[in-house]
Amino acid sequence: MRSEKEIMSLILTVAISNERIRMVLLNGSRANPNAAKDIFQDYDIIYIVRDIKAFKADHSWIDIFGKRLILQMPDDMVMFDGNDDKNKNETFAYLMLFEDGSRIDLTLYPIEKITTQFNPGSLCVLLLDKDNLFPDFPLPADKDYLIKKPGEKEFSDCCNEFWWVSTYIAKGLWRGDITYAKDILENPVRKMFMKMIEWHIGAATMFTISFGKSGKNMRDNIDQALWNKILTTYPDAEPGNIWNSLFIMTDIFRELAVEIADNFQFKYNSVEDKNIVEYLKKVMDLAKQKNT
Repeated sequence: MRSEKEIMSLILTVAISNERIRMVLLNGSRANPNAAKDIFQDYDIIYIVRDIKAFKADHSWIDIFGKRLILQMPDDMVMFDGNDDKNKNETFAYLMLFEDGSRIDLTLYPIEKITTQFNPGSLCVLLLDKDNLFPDFPLPADKDYLIKKPGEKEFSDCCNEFWWVSTYIAKGLWRGDITYAKDILENPVRKMFMKMIEWHIGAATMFTISFGKSGKNMRDNIDQALWNKILTTYPDAEPGNIWNSLFIMTDIFRELAVEIADNFQFKYNSVEDKNIVEYLKKVMDLAKQKNT
């Protein structure tokens, strides 16, 4: 694998030698002074360019970065929402995984939008500025990524969504629709579950840390018992294990939600909680009767 020095030198050399590339920025984890370093960190690069259409007209210019195992150009794909003509003219990304294991996520951004629409975020390092457009570029900081304190409406909405969508899992399990039940568990229900854990960590740390993508900083900021319990909420496709994981999730969610409500003087809807848990148990019993 090429070293960080080699990759960064190549990224800058390409930019310096191409007159249409006017600025280079590094963002993501490599711009975060608090992020742990490892060999799988991507190089998240932004090239601020003139005439973005010329770059997109012939993609072979990226071959200079090395021999690739795979390339993805998400802005040129029809699989993803939002890839309309307007968005395609704004930015263009090349996601490149190379034979040596290095990965560069390179985004082109049109220079004409730099003063009106560009927001690189707080975790960004200015590497090159040919036109001196940003003489006082701020030092990178993770302030944009810290856990935010919830408002009471956001908190109550999270609770309502968690309990409401939990009923879909029960319905799916009764019907024997395992893929449906798993999908609901791992998407809308899990999303609210993780949000409550995020707020729990935020409250415990005075909202001074980041939860991390998919909660990757979670383990270092909760006690081992809670961590072990959270891991048991990831079941296989066995219906009994899905039921068990769901009820463990409801127990954890309730415990943390009550704690957060107490901390911030929010109202927790315990009636909604009680009603849905009783409903889930009834449907589970019906599912067991159906399958005997």
